[in-house]
Amino acid sequence: MDSEKCCDSGCTPCERDPDGKEPLDLCNYVGGEFVCHSGDDWMNVLEPATGHRFARVPLSSEEDVGAAVVAARKAQPAWGALSISERADWLDRIADSLEARYEEIASLESRDTGKPISLARAVDAHRSIANFRFFAGLLREHEQEVFKMVDATNFVIQKPVGVGALITPWNLPLYLLSWKVAPAIGMGNTVVCKPSENTPMTADLLMQVIDEVGLPAGVVNLVHGDGVGAGAPLVAHSDVDLVSFTGGTDTGKKVATSAAPAFKKLSLELGGKNASIVFADCDIDSTVAGVVRAGFLNQGQVCLCGSRILVEESIYDKFRDRFVDAVEEMRIGDPSDEATDLGALISGEHLEKVSGYVELAKQEGGVLLTGGEPCLPAGFEHGNWMAPTVIEGLSSDSRCSREEIFGPVVTLHPFSGEDEAVTIANNTRYGLAGSVWTGDLERGKRVSEALETGMVWVNTWLHRDLRVPFGGVKDSGVGREGGRWSLGFFSEAMNVCVKHD
Repeated sequence: MDSEKCCDSGCTPCERDPDGKEPLDLCNYVGGEFVCHSGDDWMNVLEPATGHRFARVPLSSEEDVGAAVVAARKAQPAWGALSISERADWLDRIADSLEARYEEIASLESRDTGKPISLARAVDAHRSIANFRFFAGLLREHEQEVFKMVDATNFVIQKPVGVGALITPWNLPLYLLSWKVAPAIGMGNTVVCKPSENTPMTADLLMQVIDEVGLPAGVVNLVHGDGVGAGAPLVAHSDVDLVSFTGGTDTGKKVATSAAPAFKKLSLELGGKNASIVFADCDIDSTVAGVVRAGFLNQGQVCLCGSRILVEESIYDKFRDRFVDAVEEMRIGDPSDEATDLGALISGEHLEKVSGYVELAKQEGGVLLTGGEPCLPAGFEHGNWMAPTVIEGLSSDSRCSREEIFGPVVTLHPFSGEDEAVTIANNTRYGLAGSVWTGDLERGKRVSEALETGMVWVNTWLHRDLRVPFGGVKDSGVGREGGRWSLGFFSEAMNVCVKHD
């Protein structure tokens, strides 16, 4: 940490080094202005691929959070009074401005998270823009519900909740922040955002965009910092009416404990330990490719990743060999290289955690088929690198088979029939997602419905329709996001019953 302040009084949008070589001090964004935090504490932002510092993020305090909530509360009545159409127009303006910075989003996201630039373009930059456009369109299509009785008519009014706390993780920084901001402000709320302190760069970029388009002051505010200094005071603040949190299950429990006594609306999208179920009648070529993608996208740092691969016994050996060959063909290296398939893990601490699970797997009787060791591409010796790892021989009851690792590590498990596959898949505290691979679509649907999870894909993975509900069961969370479920969460339904003469 460093005690040097970014300025003496009042910040303007920080100067950007055109070559990206000089470290950047970030500012909070409160009440339509970029402002310094109240304290002296900072945290270095390190490139996962190189370990080099390229920015500093302020570690904000309860005082900074309070100022942001006050700004949001002040702005809410006027913002909430706008028509849905007017708010949808603002979402489109933000989308247009983000689209003009498409390459900058991808580059920053790749540098900030360590993911390949091709992934940052195709997923992060694309979805961040699409989220604003999607919710703008959904708002315009939204029709008031009317229920008629013989002697009365009921009108359902969706009113803003008030001030929302939006807390997002480090794996898909702008993608997930935009997924919350767009429906939240679209429904007339004002918000205070708290992005992960590990990946603050595109949240800062979004605030630049919001400032450039002239969104009314206080509608969107951002406070940088860690969970203790900024996250906890934000969730607990008495003037925060709703909390939307995406992150780890353990942190989610703390968020729920803090928010519940005040009866705040709460949405928690938490961890996952998802199964990819492979039946003998699958198309082997597309299944191997799909299951590799499901296991290792973003270095396995996606809550939806299929880290448990269940394979029908009759094709287990054939699938295993082809799967391992495909994993070993993946290119690991410079995230800025278009040919790179796998980048770096988010931090040294996370690499240590993932490596610890590999050692645990060995102790639990697992056999490493490939990977299992840190790998250091030439020129990236100080980064957080790990080879994609495939393990077999573990009991389905083992910790590595049931606990979320959140890294480039998958386990293989044979099964004899549908019932056993479903039992293994459900044998975890999580219930977020899964995939089923089979030539029999009726079986695919039947097995999917037997899984204790919020989402299942058949013969594909992460094939997203933004209109459908997104979320999990058990320790994977509370509530749903996406489409009308997001609009419902970010509003309060009020019924007005009008008696006829």
